[in-house]
Amino acid sequence: METLIKYALSAALVVAISEAARRLSWLGALLASLPLVSVLAMIWLWHDTHDPQRIARLSVSIFWLVLPSLVLFVSLPVLLRRGVGFYPSLLVAGVLTALSYFLMLALLRRAGIVL
Repeated sequence: METLIKYALSAALVVAISEAARRLSWLGALLASLPLVSVLAMIWLWHDTHDPQRIARLSVSIFWLVLPSLVLFVSLPVLLRRGVGFYPSLLVAGVLTALSYFLMLALLRRAGIVL
């Protein structure tokens, strides 16, 4: 039952953001930019473990991995504005983002930062 509640709340969040974006794009962007999913993940993790060190590690890991995720939000509009279709743009932006994650993880490992 607990897992179903997690799914329902998480899905409701995604639906609420997409509905808000359909009406007012700035409101959808604001809601999507808030770290609501991260906060929910921390709440679920706390509820499951009550381990402050795990929450701290998750928070630091999220910080480092937000940086490569920004590649999606730069590359997608560039591709769309150049006339590339939505799904091909999303695919290319997704691949670039995935490559950015791999690069970030390699750089973090090299710097001795363990996630």
